[in-house]
Amino acid sequence: MALRDLCLILTGRAVDARNRNGHMADRGMATDSEVTGAARDRGRQWLLAIVGLLFVAIYAPTVQWLWGRWTMSVWHNVHGMFIPLIVTYLVWQELKRLRSLPASSSPWGFVFLIPALILHTLDTGLNTQLLSAASIVLAMPGLSLLFLGPARTQPIMLPLLFLALMLPIPLVMTEPLHLALRHISARAAAGIVPFFGIPIYLEQTTLHTVKAQVAVVDACSGFSTLYASVATACLIAYIGLNWRWGSLVIIAAAPIAIAANIARVVLLVLLVQWQGAEVVETPLHPLSGILTFGLALPAIFWLGQYGGRRR
Repeated sequence: MALRDLCLILTGRAVDARNRNGHMADRGMATDSEVTGAARDRGRQWLLAIVGLLFVAIYAPTVQWLWGRWTMSVWHNVHGMFIPLIVTYLVWQELKRLRSLPASSSPWGFVFLIPALILHTLDTGLNTQLLSAASIVLAMPGLSLLFLGPARTQPIMLPLLFLALMLPIPLVMTEPLHLALRHISARAAAGIVPFFGIPIYLEQTTLHTVKAQVAVVDACSGFSTLYASVATACLIAYIGLNWRWGSLVIIAAAPIAIAANIARVVLLVLLVQWQGAEVVETPLHPLSGILTFGLALPAIFWLGQYGGRRR
C-alpha cells in the first residue's frame, strides 16, 4: 500500500511537472509569437513611412499644381482644397472605430496601385498634371488594401473615392455646361430685374440696361458653385442620411446652386444700374461670387439636417 501510494504521488508529481513544462513551453511560444508580431508591426510601420515619403516626393509637383488651381479664384474649384481635409477626417473616424481588427494586407491593392503609377508615368510625358492628380485618387484604395487590409479598406472606400471631387474639371469637358448655365442665369435675371422697375434687354448672355451692360461669361456661369454644391451634398449624404434622402439632397444641389447664381447676376445688374459700370471693377464683384456659396451651401446643409431629423 505504501509503495502504491508512493507511485501515485510520484506519478502526480510527474504529471504536474509535465504540466508545468507544457505551460512554460506555451509561454515561450507565446513570447516568441509576440516578438515576431511586434517585429512585423515595426517592419510594416517602416515600410509605410518609406512608401509615404516616396509618395510625397513623386506627387509633390502635382499637389503644387492642384493648389494653384484651387486658389486661382473663387470661380475655379475653390472647394477642392477642403476635400482632402474632410476625407482625412472621415477616414480617421472610420479607422478609429475599426481599431480592434487585426493587421492584414491584400495583394489586390496592386490592382489599383499599378494602373495609378502607369497613369502618373503617362502624365510625365503629356504634362497635363490632371492625369497625375487622378492617379492619386486611384492609388489611395490600393495603398489602403496593401497596408490596412480588406476589412479596414471596405468602410473607408467611399470616403477615399470622394477625393475625386477635388479634381479640377477641364474647360474643354465642361464648356457646353458653362454655356447652358450662362443662358439660364441670363434669361432668369432678365425676367426678374424688371420687377425692380428697371427696363432690360437680353442679347445672348449679355444683359443691357439703360446705363450699362452686364455680360454673363464663363466665370459668372455658376459652375464652380454647382461643383462645390454637388460635392457638399455627396458628403452630407454619406455622413448621416439614408440613401433616399441622400439622393434627394444630391439632386437638389444643382437647382439650389443655379438659383444662387441667378441671385448673384440679378444683384450685379442692380448694382451696375444704381452705381455704374465701374462697380464690376471693385471688390463687390468677387464678393458677389462668394455670395453664391453663402446662399447655396447653407441651403444644402439645412436640407441635409432636415432629412436627418425626419429619418
